[in-house]
Amino acid sequence: MIQSPLAAVAIGMKKPIIYWHRQDLRTDDLPGLQAAAASGRPVIPCYILDDGAPGHWAMGGASRWWLHHSLVSLADDYASRGVVLVLRRGETVSLLEQLVQDTGADSIFFSRMYEPWASDLEQKVNAAFAEQDVQVKRYGGSLVFEPETIANLSGKPYKVFTPFWRRCRAGGEPAVPKALAQTITQWSQPVPGENLADWQLCPRNPDWSAQWHHMWSPGTQGARAKVASFLRQGITNYSEGRNQPALQCTTRLSPHLAFGEISPREVWHRARSAAAADTGLEGQVDKFLSELGWREFSHHLLHHFPDIPERAFKEQFRRFPWLVDKGNLLAWQRGQTGYPMVDAGMRELWQTGFMHNRVRMIVASFLTKHLLIHWRQGANWFWDTLLDANLANNSSGWQWVAGSGADASPYFRIFNPITQGEKFDVGGEYIRQWVPELSRMPDRYLNCPWEAPQSVLESVGVALGDNYPFPIVDHKCARASALAALASLGEN
Repeated sequence: MIQSPLAAVAIGMKKPIIYWHRQDLRTDDLPGLQAAAASGRPVIPCYILDDGAPGHWAMGGASRWWLHHSLVSLADDYASRGVVLVLRRGETVSLLEQLVQDTGADSIFFSRMYEPWASDLEQKVNAAFAEQDVQVKRYGGSLVFEPETIANLSGKPYKVFTPFWRRCRAGGEPAVPKALAQTITQWSQPVPGENLADWQLCPRNPDWSAQWHHMWSPGTQGARAKVASFLRQGITNYSEGRNQPALQCTTRLSPHLAFGEISPREVWHRARSAAAADTGLEGQVDKFLSELGWREFSHHLLHHFPDIPERAFKEQFRRFPWLVDKGNLLAWQRGQTGYPMVDAGMRELWQTGFMHNRVRMIVASFLTKHLLIHWRQGANWFWDTLLDANLANNSSGWQWVAGSGADASPYFRIFNPITQGEKFDVGGEYIRQWVPELSRMPDRYLNCPWEAPQSVLESVGVALGDNYPFPIVDHKCARASALAALASLGEN
């Protein structure tokens, strides 16, 4: 009778391969898992929740909710293949060492990540097993184009999106995604794991995620449903419609991509197939793929310039005279700035864990240029409240709006929150949904209720300073202050 995994190995059973899941919570088009399954050896898939390794970049509250449900989906996927997903929580290296000891595994496969802390962790894993006769293999799978493969004519990383994307596209179409065709061999011995419910990733007392189950379906199946819906409807007017938050013209796929529930190659080829079936969609699909390109560019920047989450990419912005104003920051976080388009975005974020990309730019511009509050404060808030929180996208996006990043929007381009609302929420549907106090406000005053005559305000039940705030700053004065702060840096 076999008494232990190591004894089983001793009498001739094949040693298992540990597949260490990270931001790749899927089974299809996952090179490392495919390699493990193709070996014919038993595979032990595991996920380790390590809050220590990322430091202050540990997952925020919204992301933890998504992680819980994504792991449920992944575990169900494995169960349908007769395999158990092992969950453990704690310090990664010691837990992997324990898993090797428990099972006699001689190989650990995983997908790479691009965050500085994640790269450091990969090095620690390599070092820990270098002298233990345990093979450690890293694979791609989270990006279409690995950062080392894209360089300018001088061999240097790109700092501007357009030539970066041109270089990516010059290499032709990415490889076709591969489903996991092989049968995964389950390790014959039970492997101790933890109960997901014990991790308490979902909020309680209060449960601010109560409605999210009706809005989101974490997991590969939910991701594919999002892609299919988008390619049936949203893609037809994507170039224009993607800027209008009231319309359903975007994929809302970003949380699924952030957790690796679907590969970007699969998204790419599904979009390409839609264009092949209807040549009239080619322009729309190209525009959509360029948005995937911005995700690639953000990871390219993070890999080559790993301090962008902490420091301004443009050196002169490291001297910028940011203000510390807890009151204004809190008003922004709560959607109580008095500017309806800004408030609608911040409330959408709090209630759904998501914000439309056009609105992300508007609220970020307001924080950094109207309130002169550091972009890191905004990035930190997004990190905790966004379901799709991703260090590369979050850091590069905030620096782009602030004007301090690579290929950034010029600092002097200051979004007017009034005209942005008038231009991108023409019928006011978005504002009225998320700022119901203003639902009866006439279109003329919807983006600037303080300009409405008192009789109009009374007729629609709006009492400024009572049930809706006065603007916390004046747009013209705030714009002048922002430009003066820019001028203080000297040559820009």
